[in-house]
Parts: sequence; structure tokens; C-alpha cells
Amino acid sequence: MKLDKIDIKILNHLASDGRIGWRELADKVGLTLTPTLRRVRLLEERGYIQGYFARLDEARLAGELVVFVSVSMDKQEQEVLVNFEQRIAQVPEVMSCFLMTGDADYLLRVVVKDLHTYQSFLANTLTRIPGIAHIKSSFALKSVLSRTAPPL
Repeated sequence: MKLDKIDIKILNHLASDGRIGWRELADKVGLTLTPTLRRVRLLEERGYIQGYFARLDEARLAGELVVFVSVSMDKQEQEVLVNFEQRIAQVPEVMSCFLMTGDADYLLRVVVKDLHTYQSFLANTLTRIPGIAHIKSSFALKSVLSRTAPPL
């Protein structure tokens, strides 16, 4: 499916306001309600829209300390990597995890209340996952940019 200008307008409006009413969305993209809804359903079915969610205030709910953690594994064997990924997926402080190329195998974005909580996370959670050879932490000073959608 190739996206046209109206599809892109729909995606942009939904990315900035997932609670927009269907009639308001139709007005903003210049269609009537039925074709707008048809297009939204098709975008959902084709996987362009993967879901709707509320953007929560991380700092208020989890803490203001954001840490990017580079994790190097002692072996790049499938079993070790799968085990790490399964274990890290169960850790609520880890907001995102990426398999990387370069110096580290994984990059985590961790959100915690304070430095003491991060130290506890390291000692009691991360370092207890088998197969980790090296951990490097980088502390975010401030968020400069955080987008909710890719460029369309």
C-alpha cells in the first residue's frame, strides 16, 4: 500500500492527538466521516498504526534519572542473547532495549527515581543476568527532543 497525502495527514493527526474525534479528524483531512474511518481501519490493518496509547509523564511516575546503559555480553551466542533479552524484558525500569553493532551488544534506556535506585538496579537486577561481561552507564542531563512519530 502506498501512502497518499490524505493517509499522511491522518497519521500526523493521530500521532499528535490519538484521542482526536473521528469527525474532527475527517474535517482536518478534508474527507467525510465514512472514507476517513475506512482509511484509518486500512492503515491499522496494514500495520501503519500499531496501537493507541496515553503518553505518560515518566519523571512524575518513575523518576527523573534517565540512564543509557551499554551492555556487552561475554559471548555472542544465540542462547546467551535470547536469555538476556527475555530477562531484560521483565525489568520495568528498562524503557527500551536495542541490539546494537559497535562496542556494545545492547543499549538500554533506564528510568529510575534517583542515583541510589539506579545503584540498586545495577547491583540487584542487571549484574545478576548471566552472560554480561561489561556495563557502561551514561547519565542524561536533559531531554532535548522526543518524537512520537517518524518523519512522514
